[in-house]
Amino acid sequence: MSPDDRAVAITVAAAARDLLVRRREELAAAGVAPDRWGVAGDAEANEAILGHLAALRPHDAVLSEESADDPVRLDRQRVWIVDPLDGTREYATPGRGDWAVHVALAVDGLATIGAVALPDGRILNGSVPATAPGPRSRRRLVVSRSRPPAVALAVAAALDLEVVELGSAGAKVASVIDGVHDAYLHAGGMQQWDSAAPVAAAVGAGLWASRVDGSPLRYNGADPSVPDLLVCRPELAPSILDAVARSGRIG
Repeated sequence: MSPDDRAVAITVAAAARDLLVRRREELAAAGVAPDRWGVAGDAEANEAILGHLAALRPHDAVLSEESADDPVRLDRQRVWIVDPLDGTREYATPGRGDWAVHVALAVDGLATIGAVALPDGRILNGSVPATAPGPRSRRRLVVSRSRPPAVALAVAAALDLEVVELGSAGAKVASVIDGVHDAYLHAGGMQQWDSAAPVAAAVGAGLWASRVDGSPLRYNGADPSVPDLLVCRPELAPSILDAVARSGRIG
């Protein structure tokens, strides 16, 4: 009996994550400079993911950050969108855990299934409702550690949100699913593999996910970019989208 798509996503993401954890430990023990860890990890995780998908879903197309884009995917209803290592900088920094493996399935342009495998052993896949945040004095908006967008900072100022910087889109969405942060907003450049799996996991967990103008997120387009993203508690979406519109900023 063939495993269902969610099981495939979880199995493939877990295998790549476990490989990356082992490889990082081996490279560190061998004295390899951390700035070389990401290159090795990306390539090996990608090879593992492609091998698993070829065996488990041989008739589906694949769009991966680490492989040449095959235009055949544009004629397929089912496309696996993967990021073998989201958060390469963080992976290459000893002690950091804010990186992830993304494995998503887009059907007719919608991210329907997503597994985000985190180095702590968890795999977020939308099968469990998001955790409600505990009481705190200010709501928290998580943004990119390397390039926090101006629109996110404007929204934070308008709504009196605490801004927290974190690496990896997968880790940031995971922190919203976990109730650690209340919203994640990004603009100014993203690719489909950055957000497809986190978005599917977030929507499955009951969170809001959209473009920053409120329009739906679409995948498997000819252009591999998805320039911006909002993932948040559903009750916060109207105020954040309004603040984005009033800010007049998109990056």
